[in-house]
Amino acid sequence: MTSHATRHPLRVPGATAVHHVAYTVPDLDEAVAFFTGVMGARLAYRTGPVSDPDGDWMARQLGVHPRARARIAMLRLGPVTNVELFQYTGPGRRRRMPRNSDWGGHHLALWTDDFDASVAHLLRQPGVRMRGTPQTVRDGPIAGTRWVYVTTPWGLHLELVHAPARLPYHDDTAVRLFQPAPSTPGGTR
Repeated sequence: MTSHATRHPLRVPGATAVHHVAYTVPDLDEAVAFFTGVMGARLAYRTGPVSDPDGDWMARQLGVHPRARARIAMLRLGPVTNVELFQYTGPGRRRRMPRNSDWGGHHLALWTDDFDASVAHLLRQPGVRMRGTPQTVRDGPIAGTRWVYVTTPWGLHLELVHAPARLPYHDDTAVRLFQPAPSTPGGTR
């Protein structure tokens, strides 16, 4: 484990890590059920509705319509990832997920020790769709990495990723991307 003294801080003074990623979903209950029941996340808390019926706090603080209301859930997904889910109501909302090529496009990439079992598990879930077919990177800095995109019932893009312990880019830089150790004794990457 890296000690506090040897962490590599971000350029923002005092910032040392990503605390959470957040997604706006059309139905908070459905998304929480999916993340906890299908993905194995643990619900930390729910809060809301957050709103300012007579003022402009929502616009000033969150960049949304002043009459918007939000319900929020915070979940723990695996050992290091916090996921915050928002469900907004109110005027001025766009009701479609951005494509990956759109400004604001996004996806959540999940490491898996067992790529094929993870794909099979997700494809058994109602409303989950695979985008294309599983791919193996054949050359370049991450050769040997396997990946595929799937889409949740409400349209959030998830990527499953599995890579060998040693990647070609390791020969060119001391920078290492986070990659969890295998979760089972004798497991391979």
